[in-house]
Amino acid sequence: MRGRLIGLTKVGMNTKLHAVTDTSGRPVRLFITAGQVSDYTGAAALMNGLLEAEWLLADRGYDADWFRDTLIYKGTKRCIPGGKSRKKTIKYDKRRYKRRNRIERMFDRLKDWRRVSTRYDRCPKVFLSAIALAVTVIFWL
Repeated sequence: MRGRLIGLTKVGMNTKLHAVTDTSGRPVRLFITAGQVSDYTGAAALMNGLLEAEWLLADRGYDADWFRDTLIYKGTKRCIPGGKSRKKTIKYDKRRYKRRNRIERMFDRLKDWRRVSTRYDRCPKVFLSAIALAVTVIFWL
């Protein structure tokens, strides 16, 4: 099955790390934003270089009509629950959505690295390079 999972979590102080993983939960692409920036910024950055995928699983933070339309245009099926502010509920495959735990496990493995979880580095470039080093080790383990 060709597939990608997309997820979002907060790592460290006032920083959001957006990640795309493969079906095994190994990180493929990363994007870091400031904590006060909308999740849609990370989604747009990751969508530009997203490889061909059959399914994309994402959390409520990525629920936007333009994001769903982009996925349809790319030919990717989506499994994104509707946000709480939506007036009309959106149906999604709950059994498939449970597979999103793989990306959460990847973020948990990333937080095992003390330098990443506590964010010692104040410079975003240095912090992202520490994340990249941790992700490289996680990818091959």
